[in-house]
Amino acid sequence: MPTRRTFLQHTAALTALAALSPGLPVFAADTAQLMQRPIPASGEALPVIGLGTSRTFHVGLDDASLEPLLEVMRTFVAGGARLIDTAPSYGAAEAVTGELVARLEARQKVFLATKVSSSGREAGQRQLEASFRALQSDTLDLVQVHNLQDTATQLQLLRELKEQGRVRYIGITHYVESAHDDLLTVLRKERGIDFVQLNYSVGERNAERRLLPYCADNGIATLINRPFTRGNLLSRVRDKPLPDWAAEIEASSWAQLLLKFILAEPGVTTVIPATSNPRYMADNLLAGQGRLPDARQRERIVQAFG
Repeated sequence: MPTRRTFLQHTAALTALAALSPGLPVFAADTAQLMQRPIPASGEALPVIGLGTSRTFHVGLDDASLEPLLEVMRTFVAGGARLIDTAPSYGAAEAVTGELVARLEARQKVFLATKVSSSGREAGQRQLEASFRALQSDTLDLVQVHNLQDTATQLQLLRELKEQGRVRYIGITHYVESAHDDLLTVLRKERGIDFVQLNYSVGERNAERRLLPYCADNGIATLINRPFTRGNLLSRVRDKPLPDWAAEIEASSWAQLLLKFILAEPGVTTVIPATSNPRYMADNLLAGQGRLPDARQRERIVQAFG
């Protein structure tokens, strides 16, 4: 059975992107089958697989550095995915994202999400204007207060930009379980928050207790970061064969099992794994189609990574 590096290449579902991404091996998802879920604030549909850029997109803007990431972005767009999550604190990731989207003439096809991580209104304004320039866009689809930094001040600024039409949605983020209660406190206190980004995976399940149910009950979209816990989960199964029962949920790699586990949670809107490898991008897209695990199958996934 295949691993993340050698998953099945011969099924019909893997052919759709090959024609759209010349030069790529046959590692592709069927664009018509990529699941979508609504943003509660508007009803706008988002594909369930997105793309994170932390670490992976911090490269130079020269052609040699951009070429592998251009293939990642081409695969992403051709597969019907939309949401790209970046941040000023990710080094060159914003500028790289903006350049890749521009080279592919894909701005109308993608949903650009970034963050503000400044203290004070004026610093926040400067940072946001730099993000507009880096991302080469007059409007941003989502801006999030990064790790709850100066939350009230920055949310007020984002509300104003939303009213002006420069920002479409606003949100808050964090990446550790110890901050989940703080995220809940802000969601209950502040008005108009459309998204919350949080960590959730087989190895970090605290969000199941209160945060994800609260978002589901109160119409807040969720973005899921750290789905592989920085690769730690995949490292546990690196030399293990994929179990036969993975076929029950149409998973052909360990990464797909992890992503499908997350997507089976009702409060999840989109999961945003980061990658700089176009093959992994295509693999991740496959998790957004086909069957999702039920409670029994989710427990088997947990045990497999235990």
